[in-house]
Amino acid sequence: MVTVQSISKYDKAHPTAITIGTFDGVHIGHRRILERLINSAKAQELRSTVLTFFPHPRMVLQKDADIQLLNTLDEKIQILEKIGLDYLIIHPFTKTFSRLSATAFVRDILVNDLRAKKVIIGYDHRFGRNRTANINDLIAFGNALDFEVEEISAQEIDEVSVSSTKIRKALTSGDIKTANSFLGYEYMLTGIVKKGKGLGRELDFPTANLHIPETYKLIPKNGVYVVKSILGEETIYGMMNIGFNPTVDGTSKTIEIHFFDFEEDLYEKRLQVEILDRIRDEHKFKSLADLKKQLAEDKKTSLDIINT
Repeated sequence: MVTVQSISKYDKAHPTAITIGTFDGVHIGHRRILERLINSAKAQELRSTVLTFFPHPRMVLQKDADIQLLNTLDEKIQILEKIGLDYLIIHPFTKTFSRLSATAFVRDILVNDLRAKKVIIGYDHRFGRNRTANINDLIAFGNALDFEVEEISAQEIDEVSVSSTKIRKALTSGDIKTANSFLGYEYMLTGIVKKGKGLGRELDFPTANLHIPETYKLIPKNGVYVVKSILGEETIYGMMNIGFNPTVDGTSKTIEIHFFDFEEDLYEKRLQVEILDRIRDEHKFKSLADLKKQLAEDKKTSLDIINT
């Protein structure tokens, strides 16, 4: 997959079959649409292309600082790379771009810049300034400008929407198993390891403190989780706490991972963890000794889950 960071940087030598959307989560509902795009492109000797935008349009148009997305941009690229697309075009979304007329968007961008010969799009897709144009307008443009429009049905769009809603609800309630089943992969957190207070090491459970710079990334419900990471060429398992460390009166939310049988220095390194299961809620213990005892029990529970 070739990733292009602006529409203007696309190589116009290749005609495309294209779909447009944010594809947050790239979950099982999205994948059915993307598989259709890829198969259709191959059949017609076109390049399968996804046009997406960053920042998310709601961040720009609604100033939605509280928006919670399932993927960071890098995570989305990583997931899409595995699907088999030819091109991913990430276009900067701005207020100026949002004011493009429907005619300018279709004629100048889809046809002239991206050489679209087929557009696969939802029945409810709206585009152009103030989102005034719809699927019927796009079909009319296609007839005039020589590209085909394939409509994604209401049922399929509803399935995508339902999946996204269920994933978010599952994550915020701590139901990681349900979230993963709708995603089709383990939910991931990606960030940089920063120095913490060293409490984990005092308890013989040293942790990597994960800092996620993308404030829009949805963090699952506080609690203790079973996780895995690919470190080098090796898959390493561990357990992760999301929360405030109430036993030591913590005041800020942290994400701390303890890896089993792993002692390498991870400070300032990029780390990605995949969440496999949830063990329990975060609790305030009477003493550090009680906390240490619980961590040992959490490790045993984690290993039992990993080995089943």
